[in-house]
Amino acid sequence: MPHVVKTVRTAWSPERAFAYMADFSHAAEWDPGVEAASRRDGGDIGPGSAFDLTVRVGGRRLPLRYEVTDFAPGRVTFTARSATLESVDTVTVERRGDATEVRYDARINFRGLLRLADPLLALGFRGVADRAIRGLERRLAEVA
Repeated sequence: MPHVVKTVRTAWSPERAFAYMADFSHAAEWDPGVEAASRRDGGDIGPGSAFDLTVRVGGRRLPLRYEVTDFAPGRVTFTARSATLESVDTVTVERRGDATEVRYDARINFRGLLRLADPLLALGFRGVADRAIRGLERRLAEVA
């Protein structure tokens, strides 16, 4: 089971950073592996809010519907399930001294026959995650 945890520091306020990260339709702005992202519903983001993402995986496009499965002040968890995988991404935002820290925790559980290739797929996932974090660092370094 691939698991990556990274923390990004930003000058954004915790409120701004959390609002941005909780709207998972922004993922296409910072994650080069996300080809498209959109919100399925309207209103305030909270448990049950859903986002459709198209992710590029090894030259293929994989549509995933992420749902907010946990939501608390400063913390949101998105979960997507398909026949081949379960993706659980948790974002935690908090003030640390004079900066805001955005902690991104991503877990992939492969299902079916892909479970047999878990060690090999985990290596590829780490590369994808590293590129996404670099994109997130660039985005959160921007000043509006």
